[in-house]
Amino acid sequence: MEFIYFIISAIASFIGAISGIGGGIIIKPFMDSLGTMSVSTLSFLSGCTVLTMSTVSLIRNRKEEIKINMDITLYLAIGACIGGILGKELFDKSRMIFGNDSLVGMIQSILLLLINLAIIFYMKNKDKIETHNVEDKKNCVLIGLLLGVLSSFLGIGGGPLNIAAIYYFFSMKPKETALNSLFIIFFSQISSLLRTVLANDIPEFGIMTLVVMCLGGVLGAIYGSYRSKKMSDDITQQFFSKVLILLVFINIFNIIKFTGVSL
Repeated sequence: MEFIYFIISAIASFIGAISGIGGGIIIKPFMDSLGTMSVSTLSFLSGCTVLTMSTVSLIRNRKEEIKINMDITLYLAIGACIGGILGKELFDKSRMIFGNDSLVGMIQSILLLLINLAIIFYMKNKDKIETHNVEDKKNCVLIGLLLGVLSSFLGIGGGPLNIAAIYYFFSMKPKETALNSLFIIFFSQISSLLRTVLANDIPEFGIMTLVVMCLGGVLGAIYGSYRSKKMSDDITQQFFSKVLILLVFINIFNIIKFTGVSL
């Protein structure tokens, strides 16, 4: 199975590095469909992979013309760090309340499906929707907080949520949006993983599984960053839209699977 985990992580990280969605939103539904590990283990390993991918992507992009907008994104990242911790708490509370990982996984898949459908609608109509240029630091922190809570609870590391929010609230171009999204993902994943480690709440997993998934994250990020440099803003946006459609079908499959297990 390690080879399959490696392939999924590498492909997800490749896509995440180009579009700025992180990769977790691809890793989670694909790995859910395999049914080989618990929801908590998958969330932890996915977070480690996304952190690896975002780190490599940011390092490789540090000398490019497109830069991170620190006046905005730093405050989004601060909010996302706090939200990442709160989202992990919400995830743990949900597991305790429902007492069933499959039921929690189904709830996550349903929320992911609704979010993806909403973002697809927004991306298709974004030229008709007025965007904003939020500059107030407090509002940036609040937006980052919400993104962090949802991303951490869903175990997706940011995903399309970041992209849609940055488009709408800050009117950035596609490639600039992708890079700034990866910066937010980097900090939200650090906070979420630190909370897990400090709370001594690390789930059981095979060390080789962690190694191959993080290796896939590194290689996917390297190739994704390379391809991203050769893509225009329009192609980057089209790429992102096609990924969203793929994720809708994966989430529908997982909802059906989790419904059968929960019942």
